Amino acid sequence: MILVPARVRLLIAGYPELTAVLAATAIGLTVRPPLAWLAGHQGIGVLLAILVFATAVAIEPAALRRLAVTWRSVLAALAAGITVLPALAWAASQVVPAGPLRDGVMTVGLAPCEIASVATTAMAGGAAAVSAGVLIGSTVTAVACAGPILALEAGHAIRPGHIIAALAVVVALPLAAGIFVRARVPLTARAEQAAPATAMLSVAALVALIAAEVRLSARYAAVALALAVFLAGSALTGRILGTGIGRAAAVALLLTTSMRDFAIAAGLAAAAFGPAAAAPLGLYGILVLVWGTAAAGVLRRWPGRDATAGDETPATPNAGPGSRDEP
Repeated sequence: MILVPARVRLLIAGYPELTAVLAATAIGLTVRPPLAWLAGHQGIGVLLAILVFATAVAIEPAALRRLAVTWRSVLAALAAGITVLPALAWAASQVVPAGPLRDGVMTVGLAPCEIASVATTAMAGGAAAVSAGVLIGSTVTAVACAGPILALEAGHAIRPGHIIAALAVVVALPLAAGIFVRARVPLTARAEQAAPATAMLSVAALVALIAAEVRLSARYAAVALALAVFLAGSALTGRILGTGIGRAAAVALLLTTSMRDFAIAAGLAAAAFGPAAAAPLGLYGILVLVWGTAAAGVLRRWPGRDATAGDETPATPNAGPGSRDEP
């Protein structure tokens, strides 16, 4: 029988998604050949479609109905996500030598908000309607705009139409299907629990496939620096977006803007440049989950509650990033 230290058990219970990502990274780095084969044979796309569908099923219809109250905040986040963040990612990527690693870093700014940001927003007592709206809206804009923007930034020939088609199949269609199923089909308690569990397993499997493409070298120091710069810049952007509005909406904008979806970025990188370009996204996934969970813990202790965002239900104290239920 293996004895697990108490601190490790608390980490697993409180941060299941982060724990799963760290474990999957270790597996991907050690069990390379079969995982690299899967990554090169549409494994990333298939897992991404499963992840998006499971996440969409977990979004409460009530949160979507409250979007009419929060539309200004959502539009501000979407505008920044398709203008400021791609430019920031391109600038940060220039510290990385030209090649697949630079291409992979560049795609981070074109990804929609991280699926886990919905949960971290709830943990921090933020506006669930805002985070759900940014998640859906940024996913749609990423599908529509990522290809042309990436073609402009890359400086070499890629096919925007191919990228749009790939993202439509593995992101837009599963998202629409999941929202439709949740709205039309009554879910049992077991099904509601299965959706976030499936999403978490999909995230872990994606990280393992991405980590299998990593070939650690001195170049990864530049990759880490570029990703840290992008993360800091996106957090600053989210903070600026939240200036002058209610606390709940400001928290949601900070987390959804600063947490970009590494899984969709990996799918975008693989579609545009091949599986090798997805390698930096595993590192970004770890960084962004650590940042999100840490920020949520700090934000939860901020004083002041308001209802300006139309959604001010506090998160449960023991909620973790693996819990995607809306308040």
